[in-house]
Amino acid sequence: MPRPGDLVIGGYTPDTEGSGPGLTVARPDAEGRLEPVAETAVSGPSFVAGHPRLPLLYAVLEREGEGGLAVLATGEDRAAPRLLAEHPSGGSLPCHLALDDRGEWLVIANYGDGTVTAYRLGEDGMPEPGPLTFPHEGRGPHPERQEGPHAHMAVFGPGGVLYVTDLGTDEVRRFLPGMRPHPEGAVRLVSGSGPRHFLHHEGHWYVTGELDGTVRVYDASWQEAGTVRASGAEGENLPSHIALSADGRHLYVANRGPDTVAVFAVDGPRLTMVAEAPAGGRWPRHFAIDGDRLYVACQRSDVVVALGLKEGLPEHGGQALAVGTPSCVLVR
Repeated sequence: MPRPGDLVIGGYTPDTEGSGPGLTVARPDAEGRLEPVAETAVSGPSFVAGHPRLPLLYAVLEREGEGGLAVLATGEDRAAPRLLAEHPSGGSLPCHLALDDRGEWLVIANYGDGTVTAYRLGEDGMPEPGPLTFPHEGRGPHPERQEGPHAHMAVFGPGGVLYVTDLGTDEVRRFLPGMRPHPEGAVRLVSGSGPRHFLHHEGHWYVTGELDGTVRVYDASWQEAGTVRASGAEGENLPSHIALSADGRHLYVANRGPDTVAVFAVDGPRLTMVAEAPAGGRWPRHFAIDGDRLYVACQRSDVVVALGLKEGLPEHGGQALAVGTPSCVLVR
């Protein structure tokens, strides 16, 4: 089974316009070099998450038509996750999923049509029949990227409230515990910003704008409190993933276009760029932090790069593991 510190890497497969095997389990050695130890054939597992208590993994299957949800076991007798079941994602092109802290709900963001799907999980972690689906309507000013709703990331925030960014409508959709739509509806963000990935930390929300190349900070009431460019490089930038260091001092942002990882010092709503380092490959789609290592899935270079972190800042260079079209890195 994957050991603590192992990586589970998801990505696109030949049937989903990629070249990857499905899921890859990789293990870092003492120097941080990654070695592949197992593979599991799954169709287009573009994002992977783990159950908070059980030895289970969940992956969205980002394929044309109706997307899917895969449930996999990480048993004691094997390194490769074992496929247990597949379920519909409730929409098209699912790109993200999230579980609440108690492992009672699993929520899928379907990028293709904007549908948010929620499965109640049983005690065994398996999705129960009859998922809830929440379609959406609307558009934004970008003629190609915002022609309709595009749910992109789901996050369970304070009080168990679910938040879902919608890149297509420039909104954050909200659901109260029990998957009840918020009576005040969605939060409207800056028109044309294209909110993608986001996180909550000590009363503030930090949101990447995929379409305007920014990181915006909002307070607990979703009032904008600050904005910075996600990269100092010139030219087009489509920031992707965002994450905090364990101590909350540094915010990391992956930039597609300049192909960098930017680091910001965090002081509440104030963000100050302190470093921007090459990601080690093209199109850094996602990354994960584990101690003094930052693992970057460089989708268009077919590698996952291990960057060392020194006092929170990425070091140049880094070891690379060949993986076809990687799009997600999960540290188990």
